[in-house]
Amino acid sequence: KPKFWDLKKPNIFSYVLLPISFLIQVAVYFKKEATINDFKIKTICVGNIYLGGTGKTPVSILIANHFKSKRKPTIVRKYYKEHNDEHEMIKSKAPALVLNNNRSKAIELAIKNSYDTVILDDGFQDNSIKKNLNILCFNSNQLIGNGLLLPSGPLRETMSSVKKADIIIINGKKNDTFEKKIKKISDRVNVFYSKYIPINLSQFKNKKVLAFAGIGNPENFFQILKDNNINVKYEINFSDHYEFKKLELEKIIKKASEEDCELVTTEKDYFRIKKYGFKEIKFLELELQILKDENLFKEIEKCF
Repeated sequence: KPKFWDLKKPNIFSYVLLPISFLIQVAVYFKKEATINDFKIKTICVGNIYLGGTGKTPVSILIANHFKSKRKPTIVRKYYKEHNDEHEMIKSKAPALVLNNNRSKAIELAIKNSYDTVILDDGFQDNSIKKNLNILCFNSNQLIGNGLLLPSGPLRETMSSVKKADIIIINGKKNDTFEKKIKKISDRVNVFYSKYIPINLSQFKNKKVLAFAGIGNPENFFQILKDNNINVKYEINFSDHYEFKKLELEKIIKKASEEDCELVTTEKDYFRIKKYGFKEIKFLELELQILKDENLFKEIEKCF
């Protein structure tokens, strides 16, 4: 993504792209579905307005696992070939996953397979589906970036879309200013905070680390390592869902060896590269923790 997306204020590049942002929004407006599908199944949508890297999938997995003892939930996602890494990761962590090129057809498939709860991982912008509950995710490092719509900024919708949300989950540090901004738009929305707890941190303690990632916001991954006192000697960024070549990884392994560094990547990246069988590459296993999660689950239960 362009670096100017996350500046505190728009720069010249943002303003040059504004006409394109306007045309995209006009196209989105006319593309809106006239028919809204009201499925006879509880549908909880976990979405975002900042493009990628807000933690939708970990939240979806957490909700599915919490309610699997009381209900029969499944995560539903729109199928993208390049997202196979996430699909495999979800299958390994969640009770079930249903995929289809069309979200409505995926929900129909979930109903056919006797699931009673759909956790829609992404789909906040899909107006063809009636949701029982809307959860909107943000990351405290980026929040809304420069505040502009694609491609002038990182937003898929304006902040006014907070009105559609029932719950906001901010991953990271508490931000009173942003909370006030949210409450000014919608005073009915409930705000929660989440954080990632590293599970296998001991593997990287007291060692130099070469970290690489191909996710929405790689800098967030690097920051987690640093916040946990890991000596990150080198950081290598790749684009989201990057398809690593074997030769590229061999070069990274060689560099780590020359610099006497441990190699670490994200779990999502690891699912894309484990096919190569490189034992030198490890991943940081993270567990999502919601602060006051009992209150969050009570809010979710209201829609059942």
